[in-house]
Amino acid sequence: MSRRGIVSALFAVAAALTTVTAVNSPPASADPTALPASHFRLSGGPYNPVIARLDTLLPEASMSEVLASANRAASPCSSGAHHQMAAFCWNPGDNSTIDWYPQGITSTADAYGNGTYEGETALFVSWYYRHDNPNKGVRISFVDYSTPSTPTYRHVLLVEPYTDSEGKPNFRPVTVHAGGIFTYGYFLYVADTWGGFRAFDLRHIWRVSTGDSGRIGRQSDGTYHAFNYRYVLPQAHTFTASTTDGTARLRYSSASLDRTSTPDSVVVPEYNADGTGTRVVRFPIDYTDRKFKESSDGYTHATEAYRVDIPSMQGATAINGKFFVSASAGSGSRGSIYTFTSGSGPVKHAGAQPVGPEDLSYWGPRGQLWGLAEYPDRRSVYAMNPSGF
Repeated sequence: MSRRGIVSALFAVAAALTTVTAVNSPPASADPTALPASHFRLSGGPYNPVIARLDTLLPEASMSEVLASANRAASPCSSGAHHQMAAFCWNPGDNSTIDWYPQGITSTADAYGNGTYEGETALFVSWYYRHDNPNKGVRISFVDYSTPSTPTYRHVLLVEPYTDSEGKPNFRPVTVHAGGIFTYGYFLYVADTWGGFRAFDLRHIWRVSTGDSGRIGRQSDGTYHAFNYRYVLPQAHTFTASTTDGTARLRYSSASLDRTSTPDSVVVPEYNADGTGTRVVRFPIDYTDRKFKESSDGYTHATEAYRVDIPSMQGATAINGKFFVSASAGSGSRGSIYTFTSGSGPVKHAGAQPVGPEDLSYWGPRGQLWGLAEYPDRRSVYAMNPSGF
């Protein structure tokens, strides 16, 4: 073959390799697709009247009392998250349990902009129970984070007050996945996967009888139990989800508060393993009554909605218009952070989180993006520097 022929052949091979490389490379992420936000809505229910009846029967505890009664110690650790600013691990029993799985995270910085609630600095983590007969529902870890080097905590059970068949005030466990939580004023909000949200009133934490891990609610002797948890937190409101104009219903897989938006708002991502059609939606919330902000028709309508097609979204929040998404990759691979804005992205930051990442929450006064990992023996709670993404 002539020299010219050899050169031509080499160029042909190079072109073929370039073509193969282009075909095998992952496609560039499409920009977020804006959706009609007003099609997503929430409808608020009345305040639960049974709370007032139980107030007369059960002693109330303040946030400070619950934190001061902490009966478990966490310890500083390294989560392996990129741009880690802080981290802690649960005590050995909570780290290894297969009965409860941690999911959602929020802090007193969500409750009030100054970062504290009743003068306390705390984190809150939701855990859902993985068994039935009975299903113990959801517990919340109240973590005293006033001294980050030695965090302590206590679990509090979520309950739904109701009037039982005897006309007595009673309560039952709240059997939701609790994939995302946020505080806002005196309410702790919990995502209800297909239902919308449930709000729990931090002004009414009750102390109940202990000593029996199998009993819940009012007993024949007039005492109240909660699976041997000392404190319960009652459900006060529901905010029921719906959609209009043929829009597919939204899966409320997680939730976070955005105090950097005007007005304050709530960011909701939905989980789907392959990401097909997944959406991120923003709802307005009202600081005057700490509830979702209603329009003239009585509904709270979303103000932003995007199709992002991000697989396995576990949590999302926004900071000054930039969205941060937590995405998992199963029990054998590290999780990722995705970022996007209304007009660009998503950008994948692969392996930025440990295995099994869940919810996200932004602690504004400290500039920390908090997350957590769910799998037994690999659990941690950690803060990342969002400017690193």
